[in-house]
Amino acid sequence: MTYPELASALHDAISKDDTLIIEQLIAELQPADLAEFVVHETPEDTLKLLTHLPLDQRADAFAYLEPDRQSEIAEQMTEVGLTQLFTCMNSDERADLFNLLSEDRQQAVLRRLAKEEREDLRRLASYEEGTTGAVMTSDYVTVPVGVNVTKALEIVRQTAPNAETIYQIYILDQQQKLVGTVSLRQLILAKPGASLDQLMTSEVVSINVHEVQEEAARKISRYDILALPVLDDEERLVGIVTYDDAMDVAEQEATEDIHKGASVGPLEESFGKAKIFSLYRRRINWLILLIFANILSGAGIAFYEKTIESYVVLVFFLPLLVASGGNAGSQASTLMIRGLATGDVGARDWGKLLGRELLVSLSLGLTMAVTIAGIGWWRGGLEIAQVVAYSMLAIVIVGSMIGMSLPFVLDKLGWDPATASAPLVTSIADIIGVLIYFSIATSLLNISMG
Repeated sequence: MTYPELASALHDAISKDDTLIIEQLIAELQPADLAEFVVHETPEDTLKLLTHLPLDQRADAFAYLEPDRQSEIAEQMTEVGLTQLFTCMNSDERADLFNLLSEDRQQAVLRRLAKEEREDLRRLASYEEGTTGAVMTSDYVTVPVGVNVTKALEIVRQTAPNAETIYQIYILDQQQKLVGTVSLRQLILAKPGASLDQLMTSEVVSINVHEVQEEAARKISRYDILALPVLDDEERLVGIVTYDDAMDVAEQEATEDIHKGASVGPLEESFGKAKIFSLYRRRINWLILLIFANILSGAGIAFYEKTIESYVVLVFFLPLLVASGGNAGSQASTLMIRGLATGDVGARDWGKLLGRELLVSLSLGLTMAVTIAGIGWWRGGLEIAQVVAYSMLAIVIVGSMIGMSLPFVLDKLGWDPATASAPLVTSIADIIGVLIYFSIATSLLNISMG
């Protein structure tokens, strides 16, 4: 059965309170699909559905739920049930859930965990949000340096059931420092008596535990690895970031950049569950600031009132011209922000990229100028055609230069380049576009400003 069919059947079974059918259908659902199914269910009903699953499957499904839903369900669970859930969850997911609980619930869970699990949970939950330590897991396989393949495979068999991934085995010295890695494939294919020192890769890509989590995702993507070892300040291995966690980080960062690109502040919850005041608060600040920025456009128009009075036809082309500058600037800004985010370009490339953008914007401006000149001729004759053509060329070039440069400037100042959002670039381009347009018009049409 497909997911829609399973979901429909499960709704019917719930309405009839048919426990046997409910258990059969839930067992067929993938954990991610079950998490999607319970989005609109109450925490109480969600908990009832989860209890129909074996504990390990319940932990898998629980991990797919949104953090706010996890918190609501955890509050409904008994201390024993919550502790059992903790023991079956992956270490990183367990730490995330722990940080969602109230202090009383945290202490209740810690009292019931074994000492080793308790210490591991406290350590993982202590890392600051947004750092690599906050997304790493301690479920990995290690072997001591100097052992042979036979001994290494024996250790892997003993520790693999609790590991999140076993495709890479990490080799540590007596100080728990990472000296190399070996793949499971290498172990299986190697001769039993071969030493790991001969098989291991000593040049290992790693990251510091306090580094921002975006850097961990970038390294996993750049080096095409399944897991990234995480080291503390003493170069000791303290965890790994797996590929699936890196994908979650990349999705989260992409969402934040998209929000910033529309001048929306970061949401503390998902958009679908965001409250009205939260959405208002995240959007109003930039909108107010942009109002004052756009006042300058109005001031520019007021300054050239005599030009407008002499040639009212110029007003027809004003929205078209300033919008073209804003659009060209937004395109350049979007390309640059994404290039900086992926590491494709850096601050050192600014001069080269600016020169290239100048040529591109010149080509774009000329094409658009030719397009608009015909309309200008039709609306106002040769003089107006010249004004709008020259204005279009200048406005597109300047708008593109603004869009290309602003992310670099913000990056140099230590701000997020994504702040150079489309509304911001458009507002700046609008102001400058108005001044360029009416300056050219005043000059070419020989209008006296006195």
